[in-house]
Amino acid sequence: MRLHCEIRGSGFPILCLHGHPGSAKTMSVFTESLSDRYQTLAPDLRGYGHSRTRLPFDLEDSLTDLVELLDTQGIERCLVLGWSLGGILAIELALRHPDRVTGLILIATAARPVGAHPPVTWPELINTGLASVLNLLTPGNPWIIRELGERSLYRYLLRQHTPEAYRRLAKEGFWAYLGTSSQANRALNQALTRRYNRLPDLGAIAVPCLVLCGAKDCHITAQASLETAAHLPVADSYCYPNTAHLLPWEIPGQMLQDIDHWLEQHAQALDLKSKA
Repeated sequence: MRLHCEIRGSGFPILCLHGHPGSAKTMSVFTESLSDRYQTLAPDLRGYGHSRTRLPFDLEDSLTDLVELLDTQGIERCLVLGWSLGGILAIELALRHPDRVTGLILIATAARPVGAHPPVTWPELINTGLASVLNLLTPGNPWIIRELGERSLYRYLLRQHTPEAYRRLAKEGFWAYLGTSSQANRALNQALTRRYNRLPDLGAIAVPCLVLCGAKDCHITAQASLETAAHLPVADSYCYPNTAHLLPWEIPGQMLQDIDHWLEQHAQALDLKSKA
């Protein structure tokens, strides 16, 4: 399947993979910054956004799609940045196609994902719907955040309920949710029932890795992310206090600064000066 892909900038390629629900646009917090020095490729994964299909598929099919995307763009090797589900696909890409990956940036993800989400209540569901619709009309409105957002399911996705985070929810998150197909939901649920665990295989990933996580993430816990970092042969990790699963929208400045610093430190090992 040929994926819809948003390509920005020029230079060494960085493949940016979104989570579930998600789309290429939800990765703009990264591509807007990185594309001034690198070429960023942010695809809509199979079953998401503009890469829609009516046929059932497995998550493994997304790996075939990504390799085809790289081939189509004439890219032999790239750095892969993955958020949540995108991070799991990044790990799989590095394990199955090590010759194509020079490094990994893994955000709010894990090779053995573990969640700690509390039971969902009806008031939280109602507040989530109201907050989502009203936030579309006035993105980042303090009253909506205080009276609805902080009492909705967003309380588990965010710890810092900033206007910037809610503007991202309105501009990118809401539409990504609507653009996630039933086939994508099915593929993820099937993968979860298999209890995905790649920890024993991480020793084969010899490239530099950066693992970033939110200390209060209950969708994929910080402990699971740090466990992944501990099993990777060459890895740096940061666990940000008072952040959750949407930490790139909570602390974008700090996170992008840390990514830039890591890229500079490992430029030679990541082969960032090559044409890829």
